[in-house]
Amino acid sequence: MNVAFIPVRGGSKSIPLKNIKEIHGRPLVYWVVAAACDCRSIDKVFVATDSKDIKICVEKFCSEDYDRFGKVKVIDRSAASATDTASTETAMIEFAKAHKFDNIALIQATSPMLTGADLDNGFNAFAVKDTDSVLSVVPQKRFIWALDNEGNAIPQNYDFKNRPRRQDFEEYYVENGAFYITSRKDLLATGCRLSGNIRISLMSEDTYYEIDEPSDWTVTESLMAKRDESEDTDDKVPASDKAAETSETDEKSSPKYKMFLTDCDGCMTDGGMYYSEKGDELKKFNTKDGVAFRLLRERGIITGVITGEDVALNKRRCEKLKIDVLAPGCTDKVACINRLCATYKIKPEEVVYIGDDIGDKDAIEFVGFGCCPADAVADIRAVAALVTKAKGGEGVIREVADMILDL
Repeated sequence: MNVAFIPVRGGSKSIPLKNIKEIHGRPLVYWVVAAACDCRSIDKVFVATDSKDIKICVEKFCSEDYDRFGKVKVIDRSAASATDTASTETAMIEFAKAHKFDNIALIQATSPMLTGADLDNGFNAFAVKDTDSVLSVVPQKRFIWALDNEGNAIPQNYDFKNRPRRQDFEEYYVENGAFYITSRKDLLATGCRLSGNIRISLMSEDTYYEIDEPSDWTVTESLMAKRDESEDTDDKVPASDKAAETSETDEKSSPKYKMFLTDCDGCMTDGGMYYSEKGDELKKFNTKDGVAFRLLRERGIITGVITGEDVALNKRRCEKLKIDVLAPGCTDKVACINRLCATYKIKPEEVVYIGDDIGDKDAIEFVGFGCCPADAVADIRAVAALVTKAKGGEGVIREVADMILDL
C-alpha cells in the first residue's frame, strides 16, 4: 500500500497559520491534499497536524467534496514533532511506527503547484528496478558562483572565459521540496526520507518556489493564476466552435502516445561501425525511418533520440530529420525521459521508447510502450511490449510509428 504523508503544523513564524491561509481561493494545504487524492498511485492520504484549527479546516473541505477527498484522514501529530527545531523525519518516523504501509510519499504543503500527475511520475520512477527513493526536482540552467576564504568569487559550474549559450549549457537539478518517496522499511532503518539508490522526478520550472516567506506567496499565487488561465483557454471557446472542430477532426488527431523516443545505434542503424580509408566514422540509416519521423511530426508527436554516444554524425542526422530532441552522452535514460515529460507536460505512459541493449532496459519498462528491434539482446526482447519484425537499421522506427499512428 502506498500512502501520502502531509505534515502541517500550526506554529509557522514567518506567515502565521500559513498552512490554512488562503492562496488562490483555497487554503494552502488544500492544493497538496488534492494532488495526493488525484494521484492514482496513492491509496490513502494522511494529514498530520498539532493544530485544532488546521484539523477543522482540512476536515471541512474534505467533507464538502467527499468524492475527491474520500481517502483523506486527519491524524494527530505530537507536540515534540511539531517544534521549530524538530526535523520532518521526526514526524515521519512517528507516523511509520504507528501505521502499516509499504511505501510513503512525504508531501509538503508549501508546494501548492504540485499535481497528481507529478506524484504519479514520481511513483513511476520509484518502480524502476533497484530504486530505493525518489525526490522531486526542477531543472535549472544558471551560472553558480561561490566565495573562497579571501572573499573572491569562484565559478562553480562553467568557465567564464568560454561562456556557453543557455541552450548549450548542461542543466543541473534543484530540490523543490514538493515530495519524497521511500519505503517504510528503509525509512525506519535509516531514519531519513532518502536512502540507497536515489532517482529524481522532474517537475516544471514553475514549481521552483517553496512558500516560506511572504514574497514566495506572491510569486506562487501569480503562477497558479497563470496556470489556470492556460488550462481555461479551451473552456473559453464557444460550444458551437468546439462542435465544429470535433466534426472536422478525426479521432487520430489526438494520438494515444504524445512522445516518440529511440536509441540511435542498433535501432536507427544496424549497430555496425563503418570507417572510410581516411578513418572517418560512417553509419547507415534507413530512409523509411526518415519518413516515419515526418509522419510523427505531422501528427504533433514529439520526437527524440536518446543515446549514450556524443558524436557529430548523430547530430547531423537528427537535424536533417527535424527531430525535436537529441540527448547525447546520456547515462540515465529514465531520468532523461522524466525530464522531457516535465518539460513537455506529458506522462511517461504517453511515451514510446525503442531500445536494443541492456542500457535501454529501465527506459523500456518505464514508458507506456517500450519496443525493441528483432535483433535486440535477449534481456530486452523479454521486457519489450513489442519486438518488431525488422532488425535494427531496417525500418524499425517506421514499423513502430505505423503501429502507433493507427491507434
